[in-house]
Amino acid sequence: MIQAMIFDLDGTLVQTEKLKALSYAKAAIELCPHAIRKEQVLEAYKEVVGQSRQKVAETIMQHFDLEKRVQSRMAEFGVNLPWQAFVQVRLNHYESMLVDPDVIRNNRWPHNLAVLEEAKQANCKIGLATMSHCAQVNRILEILELTDVFDFVASLDDVEHGKPDPEIYLLVSDVLQVPPEQCLVIEDSPSGVKAAQAAGMWCIAVTTQFTREGVHALGTLKELRIVDEPTCVTEVVRQLVAERAKNG
Repeated sequence: MIQAMIFDLDGTLVQTEKLKALSYAKAAIELCPHAIRKEQVLEAYKEVVGQSRQKVAETIMQHFDLEKRVQSRMAEFGVNLPWQAFVQVRLNHYESMLVDPDVIRNNRWPHNLAVLEEAKQANCKIGLATMSHCAQVNRILEILELTDVFDFVASLDDVEHGKPDPEIYLLVSDVLQVPPEQCLVIEDSPSGVKAAQAAGMWCIAVTTQFTREGVHALGTLKELRIVDEPTCVTEVVRQLVAERAKNG
């Protein structure tokens, strides 16, 4: 039986994954304006969507040979490693997008939010497990008026290891006091699906343009648990919940 539902944030409840991808593209182009196109960075981002800032930054830096250019910005930001400087360049672009609350409101995923509301109405325990940092998470939840919806929110600041490591999902399970096998995760990325499955939880993936190919390529999630058309997600969730209730 499903006793708790745990949601990812970026790419699942709100399309901040798209905004993050754009911020990495803007950062790379700022560092190397005549050699990199936005579309190239967006394509490279698909390989690491849903993973930690360090992993994403290091992958894009390597892909576009940006390390020397980033090293020249380290002193500016007072950091010790190139990837940290690249993250700061990228954050300047990302945070400028988040200044306007309408950017967040206009990028909500309504069908996944409908699942969240249905879980709330059913008195299901609700958790959030995101690879964003706490300050950004709080801002997004406040804008979307979701601050009081979750029984527990876990961010990247709460764990040692990011997705695809299962640590963050196991943390939410522990705090909610619901065994992993009674938790249903709503995710969008390959790394998120891996983390949920490694935690021993049920998972439904609602894919996006950045994650669709990677989620299907995993081969670890039944196709009927992969939702490429978001209007179908509520029915898919209901079917899984009913199936688990029947099987105990």
